[in-house]
Amino acid sequence: MNQSEQFDHYLDMPLSVEAVLDEKTMTIFEILALEEGSVIKLNRSAGENIDLIIGGNPAAFAEVVIIDESMGVRVTDLALDN
Repeated sequence: MNQSEQFDHYLDMPLSVEAVLDEKTMTIFEILALEEGSVIKLNRSAGENIDLIIGGNPAAFAEVVIIDESMGVRVTDLALDN
């Protein structure tokens, strides 16, 4: 049995994939003050890569893309542990 065959039974297992733009800590007061049109300032710059979290673990970096009228992400780099 080769290495890829050892994992065949896992290939259909669903995993959560999160595209994380940034994280921000806010007080309850600040959250309650949010309304439609409110802007939350983040620390990342426009055009900067976002993090892809797969199964709760950092897995890759990506850029936001627009496809027709939908938003998606294009993987730009893998976050593999050395």
